[in-house]
Amino acid sequence: MGTPTTVTKPPLPPPEAPSLEPGDTLPREEFERRYDAMPGLKKAELIEGVVHMPSPVRWNRHASPQIALGGWLMHYWAQTPGVQAGDNGSVRLDLDNMTQPDAAMLILPACGGQARISADDYVEAAPELVAEVAASTVSIDLNAKLHVYRRSGVREYLVWRVQDGVIDWFVLRQSQFQQLPLNAAGVYQSEIFPGLWLEPAALARLDLPAVLQVLQQGLATPEHAAFVAKLQQARAATP
Repeated sequence: MGTPTTVTKPPLPPPEAPSLEPGDTLPREEFERRYDAMPGLKKAELIEGVVHMPSPVRWNRHASPQIALGGWLMHYWAQTPGVQAGDNGSVRLDLDNMTQPDAAMLILPACGGQARISADDYVEAAPELVAEVAASTVSIDLNAKLHVYRRSGVREYLVWRVQDGVIDWFVLRQSQFQQLPLNAAGVYQSEIFPGLWLEPAALARLDLPAVLQVLQQGLATPEHAAFVAKLQQARAATP
């Protein structure tokens, strides 16, 4: 009588991740697992443990303003070694929040920045600057997201209320967001990124030459030159 043959069953495949749905209540790790399983999904955010997914993006209310905002940050980045800007990058803030801001800029970790890039290429902790283009999302951007960004330590938060033609710029002071004042010429001057100047009225009307002209004025200041030197010194001191 022969030896009984042992039949080895193949391992069961891992269970498929359920799809993300607006309003789902999830921890961040499960949110990431489901998001990764939906490569066709362009944007989803976890805010205070609740999944938010945007409506279709309108051209004049979001798409065009967003690229104008990103271009402004790109010009600053190009002349400020030691910072980095990006758009629509997911940010791991804490166990209940993973936002995907329309634009953000951070000081590189090697230059003393507070955020870092993970091994799997996500931003972890709060970037120094976060910016949102708010049309249908105004109530979220100025309430739930504002509180999350404040608590997480985002240093400056810009919200462009497109339909109102208004750009709010908040700066973190003593753990609270306060409105950054305009100077006498109607220009915002960043406190965290010296030389990052913005005439909000020009951006709101998409007068891009005027936006870049004001930015260039900021980039030509001694404060910006000193900031660049400070970043380079910090990089040189990093082991």
